[in-house]
Amino acid sequence: MNARHTPNADDTIAGAATLRRPRAACRDALPSRRTAILACAATLLGAHAGWAGAQSYPDRPIRLLVGYSAGGGVDAMARLVAPRLSTQLGQQVVVENRAGAAGVIAGDAVAKATPDGYTLLLGDSSTLIAKYMQAKLTFDPIKSFAPVAGLFKSPLMIVSSNDFPAKNPRELVAALKSKPGVYSFATSGVGTVQHLGFEMMKGQSGTFALHIPYRGAAQIVPDVISNQVPLGVVSATAGMAQAKAGKLRAVAMMSNDKLPGAEDIQPLSSAVPGVDVAPRLFLVAPAGTPQAVIDKLGEAVRTVMAAPDLAPAAALQGAVVDFMPAAELAGALAKESERWGKVITEQKISSQ
Repeated sequence: MNARHTPNADDTIAGAATLRRPRAACRDALPSRRTAILACAATLLGAHAGWAGAQSYPDRPIRLLVGYSAGGGVDAMARLVAPRLSTQLGQQVVVENRAGAAGVIAGDAVAKATPDGYTLLLGDSSTLIAKYMQAKLTFDPIKSFAPVAGLFKSPLMIVSSNDFPAKNPRELVAALKSKPGVYSFATSGVGTVQHLGFEMMKGQSGTFALHIPYRGAAQIVPDVISNQVPLGVVSATAGMAQAKAGKLRAVAMMSNDKLPGAEDIQPLSSAVPGVDVAPRLFLVAPAGTPQAVIDKLGEAVRTVMAAPDLAPAAALQGAVVDFMPAAELAGALAKESERWGKVITEQKISSQ
C-alpha cells in the first residue's frame, strides 16, 4: 500500500513560491516593455525631427569643400557652380579650399562632418584612386559619402612633339609597339587619372612606354614642345591651345567626350576599344545625410546643370557637363573605383 504524504511547512512555502513566479516574471518583463516603448518613441521623434529639419533645409550657409588650391581647375568649377546653387537653395554656398594630398584632406573633413547637408565635397576621380594609393586613408571613398549628383568631366589629351612619328591613336599604338620602352610620357604625377589612363592604354594595347611623373602639369607642355619628353597627357584645353599654334601635335583624346574646339581629334578608343578616361567631378555629402536633404540638393543641382549658359562656361575651363542623379552616380563611382583598382594592380603601380 502506498504511503500517504502529509504536506509540511516546506511544501507549503515551495508551492507559494511556484504560484508567485508568473507574477514576478510579469513584473520583471515590465521594464523591458517600457524600455522598448521608450526606444520606439525616441526613434519616431528622431525621425520626425530629421524630417522637420529636412523640410526647413537649408536655413544657413552651406560649405562646399574643394581639395585643391584656389585658382586650379577643380576650384574654378566649384566657383562656377556655387553661386548658381546659392540662387536655387536660397542660402549662400561658400567654397572652402582644403588643399593637400590629392584631395584627401578635404575628403577626410567632409567624411567626419555632421551629416546634415551643410558640409559638402566637390570630389574628383583622385578621391576614388586614393583608396588604392594611400595605405593609411582615414575614410572610404565610397562608403563614407552619400552621392548627391555628378557634375562635370574634364577631357584629357595625349600630345606629342612635332617630331614624334604619330598623328592619331592608331599611329600612336603602332609607334609604341615598334619600339617598346624607347618612348616616354609625362603626367602630373603617379596615380593621377592622366597616369592611370595611359597605363590602362598600355595594358590593353600590349605596349610599353616609360612614365615620367612631374610635380604638376605646368611644365609638361613646354617640355613636349622642346622635345625634352616625346609624349604628355594634359588637359584638352592646354593641349589644343598649343596644337592650334603649331607648337605640338594633338594625337588623341583620352575619352569619348566632345569638347568644343577638339571635335576633330580622334578618341583613344578608336585604336584601343574600352579606353575612355576623363577625370570626373561630383558632389557628395557625409554618409547618413537625410534622404530628403539629398533629394533637395539633387534637384537644385539638376536645375543648375540644365542652364543653357553653363555648358559654354564650363567649356572655357576645359570641362563638359555630365550631370548624373544620385542613384546613377553611386553606381558610376563604384564602377570607376573598381576600374582604377584593377589598373593599379595589373600594372603594379605604387606611390613609392
